[in-house]
Amino acid sequence: MIRNAILSSVALLALAACDAPESANAPEAKPPEAVTPAASADAASANVLTPLGYGPLKIGMTQAEADAAVGPPPANAAEAEPSECRYYHPPRAPEGLLVMVENGILTRLTATKDSNVKTEDGVGVGDDGEQLKARYGAAATVTPHKYQGTPSAYVTLWPGKPQLQGAYVTDPTARGLVFEIGQDGKVAFIHAGGPSIQYVEGCS
Repeated sequence: MIRNAILSSVALLALAACDAPESANAPEAKPPEAVTPAASADAASANVLTPLGYGPLKIGMTQAEADAAVGPPPANAAEAEPSECRYYHPPRAPEGLLVMVENGILTRLTATKDSNVKTEDGVGVGDDGEQLKARYGAAATVTPHKYQGTPSAYVTLWPGKPQLQGAYVTDPTARGLVFEIGQDGKVAFIHAGGPSIQYVEGCS
């Protein structure tokens, strides 16, 4: 008799639980938090390498403006005449980032093996070359390396200028990127800026 009463009580409790509002049994699901990439993009925008420059360094600025932004060139570069090409690491630039100044105008930036600088797409020195080619596909032009065999190559991008792909560009207003892939199949250098990104021997 007592056993039957207990069983009846348990059954009633179970029934009541089933009839209870769903919100009482489980916490209310929260909508996913909105992603706000703008804030992170703004924070990172000064620290990414683009065809237009890097941080305070803007392609097209004068030697004096570059000096004010990241410091003057070292003595060995400063000795070159302003009409010549200066290719150097400024004292206040990130490690492994070289600037090229031609005729007194900043024309190119280069991320080298010692650099942690990355592009807007997150590509950096040391990334896999084959993955890079697959990533950009037909938007990039892949050409053989001048001095090294495969897998070494140049992967060139002129964003927003498909008509420039595959040609040697001389338009001083053009802005692009060249990813130089080394013999290990990894990105060895990233050149950003104007037509001088096509140089294969420093200033030539």
